[in-house]
Amino acid sequence: MECNGLLLLAAGVTDGGGFGLVDWSIVVGYLAFSTWLGARMAGKQSTMRDFFLGGRKLPWYAVSGSIIATEISAMTFVVVPFIVFTKGGNFTYLSLGVFGTLIARFIVGYLLIPVYYEREIYSPYDYMGRKLGGRVRGMTTALFSLGGVLGQSARVYLTAVILEVILHDLFAWMTAHVGLSGLAWAIILIGVVAIGWTMIGGITTVIWTDLLLFILFLVGAIAALIAIACALPGGFGELVRTGWNATDGSGAWGKFTFFNWEHRWPQVLTEPYTMVAAIIAVTWASVHYLGTDQLFVQRMFCCKGIREARWALISSFVGQVVTFTVAFVGVGLYAYYLSPEHTLTGAAKTLYEQNGNRIFPIFIVYSGEIPVGVKGLVIAAILAAAISSLTSVLAALSQTLMSALGVVDHDAVDVSAEQHRASVRWGRVCVLLWGVVLCVMAYGAQYAEGKYGSILDLGLAMIGYTGGALLAGFFLGFLPLRITGRGYMWAAPLSVLFVFAAVWHRDWSLWVCALGGGLILLAWIAYTLRGVSARSVLPRGAQGLILLAAVGLMIVLNRYGYWQGPATNANGSLKVVTIAWPWYIPLGSVVAFVLGWGLSEREPRSEPRP
Repeated sequence: MECNGLLLLAAGVTDGGGFGLVDWSIVVGYLAFSTWLGARMAGKQSTMRDFFLGGRKLPWYAVSGSIIATEISAMTFVVVPFIVFTKGGNFTYLSLGVFGTLIARFIVGYLLIPVYYEREIYSPYDYMGRKLGGRVRGMTTALFSLGGVLGQSARVYLTAVILEVILHDLFAWMTAHVGLSGLAWAIILIGVVAIGWTMIGGITTVIWTDLLLFILFLVGAIAALIAIACALPGGFGELVRTGWNATDGSGAWGKFTFFNWEHRWPQVLTEPYTMVAAIIAVTWASVHYLGTDQLFVQRMFCCKGIREARWALISSFVGQVVTFTVAFVGVGLYAYYLSPEHTLTGAAKTLYEQNGNRIFPIFIVYSGEIPVGVKGLVIAAILAAAISSLTSVLAALSQTLMSALGVVDHDAVDVSAEQHRASVRWGRVCVLLWGVVLCVMAYGAQYAEGKYGSILDLGLAMIGYTGGALLAGFFLGFLPLRITGRGYMWAAPLSVLFVFAAVWHRDWSLWVCALGGGLILLAWIAYTLRGVSARSVLPRGAQGLILLAAVGLMIVLNRYGYWQGPATNANGSLKVVTIAWPWYIPLGSVVAFVLGWGLSEREPRSEPRP
């Protein structure tokens, strides 16, 4: 009673479920305030430097908060509770962030950031282009665009699933009268707001609204945890006891099992949440996420210098507090719904059966345990997270596209005010176009969801298809290899195909691998016959054999590179088990780096770099 009284004092009154006027007022008020704050802090966006780099004058704490908000997103905020809540779920996912991303932050902070600040650049792909040639900049931009669209579309899809819970009746009415599904209407709503935010003030608006979002994340997560604990008979102590004594296969410490020391073959590669994956694969992958993915790097470019950018990145590790808090929320949901008194019924049961990831927003909206006002606060955090993720990737995709197309000339000295204004207008056009593409892809993400254990795994896996090639591109330019980017142009697409071959094992996927590999071989042969250069790192015959062997290995990997697990499909056949998503980027980067060097040409010492 004392706990409930505290909540009542903070939020007013409770209701019996649903989402009322007070809650909607909080959501709309937050979105309106964020829009006003972003526009005010952005000021006048008169140059591309203002629109995409924030004038390189943003404070480190704002950038740090933006990195946290981008890294967490609505996916973490909603799906981590579901992962912990579900049968066998525990805290092992958190070990990936605690170990892998912490190590990667220091690697990126002390190795990559100083390199990026040597000259004014707008993306890591500008750096790679200057080191390896303009064609590499185009290739890496294309890879980032593909990975960004795949990864962020999954995040938008997740939030649309959540929005369906809140606006279930409204979307049902709109579907009946207009024809579009509730999911489509939810995606359209998110897309319109995100595009508007980004067009107002570019990256400056994105960063300041992200900082506000991080604060809302933290407050919303704590409020939700308190509300769930108060709904249990024994309060927070009951939450801990129930989680510790969980008998659903969660582990030795119940839901609080943190370490997974699995090292047997093939489980070490097929299970995503292990300590081996956390220390090796996630560290490796996080160097890409934080160091060569424009979504994160663009924020660090907005700082005044190397020291501020490094501090913004390393200090953003405190975002793990939010992740741990929502993991405890998952334990609370498990304890709450373990009681027969709290069985899901009616619309709540239907929504959960359609998609289990909705369990947290279902509790918020339908349980009647969350006070009015607190309910709006938590939902505002979830919706703003999705909008923030979309604004972040819109700014990053638009900037890299304009840079690749030559709209942004980094070396130009005399640029008129009209040229600056025109480039900003083109930036806003790119934001609009990418927004439409992302919304369409978000709608299609529902068809890939069944391949992965959760939407969280889906979103992280999608970026992994191209991340390895991008990471390899950086180190091919960074290390003193003195090579051109010729080999990378063949290695990068083959790297993406390798990851695809390791994940998808169907009859059609074998044809995709064979066709893709064959086209790369034919293109390489046609290019080689032109006799462009005699400066190959390896003899041309050896390069041909290496490329042929790589294509053959990729096809063999697709045909035989899987295991049959103990679980079965609906038809009784054994499920196919492949490498877990943390290993996608290590696999892709090794392939892209080795082939990128072996198929390359030596850089002429007497000629300037292209």
